[in-house]
Amino acid sequence: MNEEEVHHLLNQLRENSINELRISKEDFSVFRDVLVKEDDFKRFKGTARRNGHVIFEYLEEPRS
Repeated sequence: MNEEEVHHLLNQLRENSINELRISKEDFSVFRDVLVKEDDFKRFKGTARRNGHVIFEYLEEPRS
């Protein structure tokens, strides 16, 4: 996964084209590096799953 792919996936979450996004542990570091630079970073909620996968959702209200 590269930065361009991450931006594309984040935009799909923002636009509700997809409801959630599953990121593998292999792609997580690249994904996170891009995610934390986003202005609406606090609207993305990640939930850790087994085997190192993380499921991300986009929230209506930013988390605290």
